[in-house]
Amino acid sequence: MTNQYLMAVDAGTGSVRAVLFDLDGNQVGCVQHEWDHKEDPRFPGSMDFDWTFNWQLACQCIKGVIAETKIDPKEIAAVSTTCMREGIVLYDTEGNEIWACANVDARSNDEVAQLIAMNPELEKEIYLQSGQTYALGALPRLFWIKNKMPEIYEKIAAVGMFNDWLIYKMTGKLAVEPSNGSTTGIFDLRKRTWDPSIAAKCGLRTDIFPDVAECGSVIGEVNAKGAADTGLAEGTPVVVGGGDCQLGTIGVGATSVGEAAVFGGSFWQYEFNTADGSTDPGCRVRVNCHAVPDVWQYEALAFKPGLVMRWYRDGFCQMEKKLAEEQGCDPYDLMNKEAEKIPAGSYGMMCCFSDVMNFISWKHASPTFTNFELDPEKFNRYTFYRAILENTALLAKGHMDLVEEATGNKPKEIIFAGGASKSELWSQILADVMGLPVKVPVVKEATALGAAILAGYGVGIYKSIPEAAERVVRIEKTFEPNMENHKVYMEEYEVWRKVYAAQLELSNQGLTNYMWKAPGV
Repeated sequence: MTNQYLMAVDAGTGSVRAVLFDLDGNQVGCVQHEWDHKEDPRFPGSMDFDWTFNWQLACQCIKGVIAETKIDPKEIAAVSTTCMREGIVLYDTEGNEIWACANVDARSNDEVAQLIAMNPELEKEIYLQSGQTYALGALPRLFWIKNKMPEIYEKIAAVGMFNDWLIYKMTGKLAVEPSNGSTTGIFDLRKRTWDPSIAAKCGLRTDIFPDVAECGSVIGEVNAKGAADTGLAEGTPVVVGGGDCQLGTIGVGATSVGEAAVFGGSFWQYEFNTADGSTDPGCRVRVNCHAVPDVWQYEALAFKPGLVMRWYRDGFCQMEKKLAEEQGCDPYDLMNKEAEKIPAGSYGMMCCFSDVMNFISWKHASPTFTNFELDPEKFNRYTFYRAILENTALLAKGHMDLVEEATGNKPKEIIFAGGASKSELWSQILADVMGLPVKVPVVKEATALGAAILAGYGVGIYKSIPEAAERVVRIEKTFEPNMENHKVYMEEYEVWRKVYAAQLELSNQGLTNYMWKAPGV
């Protein structure tokens, strides 16, 4: 019997899934279950992770995809895992889970304020070493446990991430990998391993950090209990995976230094691969370890573009939703068709939602549409819709410029993936704004594919991660920039940055509400 398949197990924010691929990267089967993260009523903003029930769901997915595809589990050459980043699991000395929270957990605002009060310069110091601020990392959450649940804090023997937890449940071996581990803010970026001195500076324990295993290495095999739980064959090799965004970057083919990808979903991410773990002196942009060994990533996050689009569709485009239902199509297709008729720049109208990232002082102005006239021929709901598309692309341009300022480098092309890349209009606008070719891959939700690539690399099916990506990643379409439109957008971009700064100042003065701001800012 030959090993013909690779499996990815993906613990996302809203669901868990098991995805089976053949060795050429074709998806053979997928079983997915949604999960919820319950708020502890005692702690507003908390999002607890139910490790007992959620492991059962993960096992149902693995068993389900094996049953659905009717394969022999022994045909699976290797398994790897990926997950939402920033969620953490704590273990006791016997290896039992004792506390866990999802990445959307927001209970530690008070602790961020305490950390800043303890030492106003410490966050910057930690960022320069780790690439992370308090906004997303594990430090405030661990500090919260120390303050609010001291009985749990005393029992902690190890801290890990959800992709490592999945491997632990399958193999009995616990180790953290650099791509997701680095998002804790307790890693030395350049060394790709824990830096306990960071925890010490925050008054936290330094004896809770497990071994580090590099992405793409074989950590062990499915043990007897793992096999009984999941339906996988005992002895199946398990390969260290990575964080969802880093594996998504692999899954769209951005594996080498100098390559970049934009992921357009509820949030938009600009990912740029670099050759070292140097950070931004201005502390404006996140830096993570890539899931490719000896590669790092600058990551700039845009808040809520996909959610803004959904809000606009549901709030203002009921007619398109009704027509789409009658015609059996997507309402966005109807909206795009009309928005295509509007010239680049939306007649000078622009909007403000997410700002260009400033990681050390991360806040966003009140949502705003501005510079429109009372002319229904020019300024109708499709103009407003196009302005949202253009605004998000301008934001991606701001992130590319920000990373270029920090690194001295910019990409020659952009790979565009995620749900937004299904829109040809949005893809073209992105190319026009960036002034670069935009490539859209066939597989747009590529996180699981990235995990499968690592699984195959780990057991020697692929010689290298870039070689594997070249074999399995296929490009559906390339959008070349219209340089006349690019000129229009560059003029608009300069104005938009100034307009946004003015809108942010209104929020700073308390005259308008922030769309979002980081804890403690």
